[in-house]
Amino acid sequence: MKDRALSILIYGLTSAIGVLAFLYPFWLPALPQSALQTQAHAADAPLMLSALVGVCFVVLLAEVQGESVSAKFVALLGILVAINAVLRFAEVAIPGPGGFSPIFFLIILTGYIFGGRFGFLMGALTLLVSALITGTVGPWLPYQMFTAGWVGMTAPLARPLVQLFRAEGAWLETAVLAVFGGWWGLVYGAIMNVWFWPFAMGPASQYWQPGITVWDAVQRYALFYVTTSLVWDAMRAAGNILLMVALGAATLRALRRFQRRFTFVQMEILPEGAPSLPVK
Repeated sequence: MKDRALSILIYGLTSAIGVLAFLYPFWLPALPQSALQTQAHAADAPLMLSALVGVCFVVLLAEVQGESVSAKFVALLGILVAINAVLRFAEVAIPGPGGFSPIFFLIILTGYIFGGRFGFLMGALTLLVSALITGTVGPWLPYQMFTAGWVGMTAPLARPLVQLFRAEGAWLETAVLAVFGGWWGLVYGAIMNVWFWPFAMGPASQYWQPGITVWDAVQRYALFYVTTSLVWDAMRAAGNILLMVALGAATLRALRRFQRRFTFVQMEILPEGAPSLPVK
């Protein structure tokens, strides 16, 4: 229980740091605005990336030491991250339509099956490893890692609805996850825009200016998002839905087999001196 509480505290603090990293520019009295997105967070992104990678390794170490079979889950995490990184490499080599990316399919399903902590690591490490493979490292990377981590972390929120309809293993479970994936396809883009939006230049009706009210900022961002990103993100949402419908049921069965194999075993109590046998 103590290890679980410590793990939840670490994840909670990490997410809080991520939210702060996205929002702190809105509290500054002035910002170096530029037409180039790569100038946004150019000074603080390396520190943020180093801190986030460090936190991921601390979390992995805590997970391994906290539970007797966590090493197997870490091994599985490594395999799944490698698979997702290869999928992103294929995406970069042969770009899909709009913002479509195949990586969110596994991030959502692993978070749904193995829990939010596993899902957060799956999302964050997938973006890190794939960025190193594809050469897409930039000031945007830590923000991509945070947001993809939140995708996996929130995946267990789909469980209550599935349980309500007693749909585990049925087509309705896949449908719920498809809707969840489509929703995150839009939200991921909406969150990611925030990393550069306060630093960007453009029409006053669509861009941030220090000193404007919260309501003005919301209106400007909504217009900016609809104008520049909605169609792009809709392609990502549609891709998530199609992948979930086509491959979700089979992948869920495979992940559940791994989950059953890695579940803790209870030792049978035998007469004194007799060897203990695992009972599944």
